[in-house]
Amino acid sequence: MENNNDLNRMVNDLIKNIFSDALNVSLKKPAMAAFFVRATMAQKKAASIRQKNEDKGLHVPPVMILSVTNKCNLHCVGCYSRLVPREQKPEMSTASLTSVLQQASEMGVSIVLIVGGEPLTRPDIFDVTKNFPDMIFTLFTNGTLIDDAVLEQFKEQKHVIPILSMEGQENMTDLHRGDGVYGRLMKDMAKLHERDIFFGVSLTVTQSNYETVTDKSFVKLMREYGCKAFIYVEYNPVMKGTEDWVVTDSQRDEILTKMAAFRASQPGVYIGFPGDEKAFGGCLSSGRGFLHISASGDVEPCPFAPYSECSILDMPLKEALNSRLFKALRENRDKLMESNGGCALSKKPEWVKSLLD
Repeated sequence: MENNNDLNRMVNDLIKNIFSDALNVSLKKPAMAAFFVRATMAQKKAASIRQKNEDKGLHVPPVMILSVTNKCNLHCVGCYSRLVPREQKPEMSTASLTSVLQQASEMGVSIVLIVGGEPLTRPDIFDVTKNFPDMIFTLFTNGTLIDDAVLEQFKEQKHVIPILSMEGQENMTDLHRGDGVYGRLMKDMAKLHERDIFFGVSLTVTQSNYETVTDKSFVKLMREYGCKAFIYVEYNPVMKGTEDWVVTDSQRDEILTKMAAFRASQPGVYIGFPGDEKAFGGCLSSGRGFLHISASGDVEPCPFAPYSECSILDMPLKEALNSRLFKALRENRDKLMESNGGCALSKKPEWVKSLLD
């Protein structure tokens, strides 16, 4: 049986360091710095709530990945949202999204990754997030729907942090996302920077773009445009024939080393996903460190693993976290320690499905 207190301590320390980095890079902007001071206190309070639940026998992860839509105005090559098979069902309403977040907040979930599809195809998302100022929302967007109205929402709701998705320089980004997307993203960055909005980039890392996105000159360029957070996401081969896109073992290890060097030389927030999961005792999905709620409300271990035995529309989040599937995956996390790139769960579909029988 895992010692969750040790896991909680490690995860809480990681979150504390992330917010410390965010505060450090914001010191020249008093309003932004003040926000991260308040956010750090809110994270500490949420950690206390999670620990109280732990003492009662309920392990609550600090992070929720919330898909708010399957719709997108782009057709990016290798997009997991389009390629991971899911049953087509109606998307959650504004009220349902609010209910999910209310439950999560009360239990101590404090960081929510808003993903899609393209989240900004749902402008009501800001009507939802405004109700939870003590939670941090990172909204992953392709940037093409950011207009003045959206910029105003980001300015007003500092706890909703835009994360612009790209593959590096213009040639690679436009190859994957479409002509002109890179140029649009750079314009978005300039506007966000002009308005003193804290933002970051999400970089899908493959063997092809690894050297570019982990090069200090690229990081320097992004920082000059105002980017303060860098999220390195290892490519997961959801599209057949792209297995050779996955970063090598040496590149995977080197990402962690390079991020540490960047923190020292080019202050900012640097996060790797899945990162060094070995240090945390294996896969952090299934509620160990995070869980995923699909756009239709299915409670899933991870966005790359569309397996579910319950819906948040039919079952309270508290019960879903202790579902049979989640318990089995947490207890057998040793089977998910090695994936050789990509999501370990998605590589063992038959085994995961057997847990649902």
